[in-house]
Amino acid sequence: MSQFQLDILKKLDELNEIKSTLSVFPDIKSQDVLSALNSLKAHSKLDYTKSETIYYDLTNEGKDIVKNGSHEVKLVELINKLGKLQIKDVMTQLGPQNGKVGQARAFKNGWIKKTPENELVLSEKIASGNEDITSQLTDETKDQLIAIQNPANQLDAKTINDLKKRKLVTPRKETDFHVVKGPDFSLELTKLETDLTSDMIATNSYKDLKFKPYNFNSQGVPPQSGALHPLNKVREEFRQIFFSMGFTEMPTNKYVETGFWNFDTLFVPQQHPARDLQDTFYIKDPSTADLPEDKTYMENIKAVHENGKFDSIGYRYTWKETECQKLVLRTHTTAVSANMLHQLAKDPKPTRLFSIDRVFRNEAVDATHLAEFHQVEGVLADYNITLGDLIKFMEEFFAKMGVTGLRFKPTYNPYTEPSMEIFSWHEGLGKWVEIGNSGMFRPEMLESMGLPRNLRVLGWGLSLERPTMIKYKVQNIRELLGHKVSLDFIENNPAARLDEDLYD
Repeated sequence: MSQFQLDILKKLDELNEIKSTLSVFPDIKSQDVLSALNSLKAHSKLDYTKSETIYYDLTNEGKDIVKNGSHEVKLVELINKLGKLQIKDVMTQLGPQNGKVGQARAFKNGWIKKTPENELVLSEKIASGNEDITSQLTDETKDQLIAIQNPANQLDAKTINDLKKRKLVTPRKETDFHVVKGPDFSLELTKLETDLTSDMIATNSYKDLKFKPYNFNSQGVPPQSGALHPLNKVREEFRQIFFSMGFTEMPTNKYVETGFWNFDTLFVPQQHPARDLQDTFYIKDPSTADLPEDKTYMENIKAVHENGKFDSIGYRYTWKETECQKLVLRTHTTAVSANMLHQLAKDPKPTRLFSIDRVFRNEAVDATHLAEFHQVEGVLADYNITLGDLIKFMEEFFAKMGVTGLRFKPTYNPYTEPSMEIFSWHEGLGKWVEIGNSGMFRPEMLESMGLPRNLRVLGWGLSLERPTMIKYKVQNIRELLGHKVSLDFIENNPAARLDEDLYD
C-alpha cells in the first residue's frame, strides 16, 4: 500500500466520507487520485463517484478587456476623442486584429457609422463629446468575460464558443471525487490471491485466504497471430464463387510471358500502343525466349495478322517473329487463358476455367492506379453458345456477389467480338460504374489453335482491387497495396463477405 492510499483510508476513517478530494487533497493530481481510488476499490475498501467541472481562464487579452474595456469600446472612446477617424487608421490605432474586431462589433452594436468620405463617426444613439461616454455603452464582451469566470453563471454554448474562438478564454477541466467506505473498509490492505494452487487445496490454507474476484467484463489479451491481407480475403471469396459454379483454377505462377502469348495470340497488332515501353514492362536479361513448338499454330497466327484467315481480313502488315520472342511482365492473365485454350485444342470439350493473379502495367501511380494489380478472369467454353448465354452467365455470376440489375455496353477488344463493358448502379456515388469487361473470343483466335468452329468461348474479367476498396472503404489504393499499408489495417479487418453492401 502506498502512503497516499493510506492517507485516503485515514481521512475516510476520520470523516466517514470524503465529499471532495479536491478540498481534502488539493495538491494531488486528479489522475493520481483516480489511480489510488481504483486500487482501493478493487480491494472493496471504498467506493467513489466522479464529477467533472469545466472552468474558463482568461487569456492575457481577456484580462486586458476586463481591466480596460473591449476593443469596440476603445474604438468608440477614440472616435469620441478625435471626433472622427479614417477607416484606414483604425488598424494603426488599435492594431490589425483588435481594430478589425472592434470595428465589426461597434458597427453591429450600432455605435458607429461610416461617412461618404470613408470616415468613422459616432452614431446618433451615442451622445458625442461626453467625457464619460462609456456610461452610455453596454460592454457585452467585458460582461461575458466577468461572468464566465464563475461556474455558477450559465452562459449559452454560442457565447462560450465565440469567446474561445476569439481566444479570450481557455477551458480547464477539474475532476473531483466523492468517496465513501466500502464493504471491507479497514486501514490495512490485505493482498488478494489471484490463483488457487494445488498446495492451497492440499493444506486447506485457501479457507483462510481472500481471493481477488474475477472480472468477467474484461477482455483477454489478443493472441499473437498472422492475418490475411484484405485482398486475399476477397480473392478467396471470388475463388469459392468460381468453385461453386464448376470452374477449375488455371496455373498463373508465371509473371513473365513472351510477346507471343501476351499479345500476338490475342491479336494485338505488333504496332499497337499497348506494346510500347510507356505501357508495358520489358525484361532486359534475358530479353527474349524461344517460340512455341507448335509450328502450325505459329503459321496460323502469322497468317491472321498479315493477310487474314478463318474469315478474318487481318491487319495487313508484315508480322515479325522477333517481336513475339520479347519477354514482358504480363499485362493481363488472358495470356494464361490463351495458353490453356491452346492445350484444350488437343481434346476439345466444354470447359470452365478461372484465374486470379497479379498483372503489370507501366502506369503512373495515383490514388486509383498502381503499376501492378490483380485481375479476376473467367473463361467458359461450350458448343453453340451465344451472346445471350454470356449475359445470362454474367448476371448469375455477379448475383452471387450481391450485385444485380446489370447493364451492358458495347466496346472493343482485339480478341473478343462482340465485346461488352459491364456496369452496376453504385448507391453511394449515385451513378452507374463499370465493374468488368467481357466478350466472346474471336473465331480466328480459337480456330488458329485448332479448336472446332462450333466450340465457342466466353470470357470476362474485373480487377480485384476495386471491390476490395469498396468492401473495406479504402479511398486510396496505396493504402491497400504497397509500402504505405498499415499492418493494423490488415490485422483488424474481418473476413470478407461479398453481399449486398459490396457496391452500396
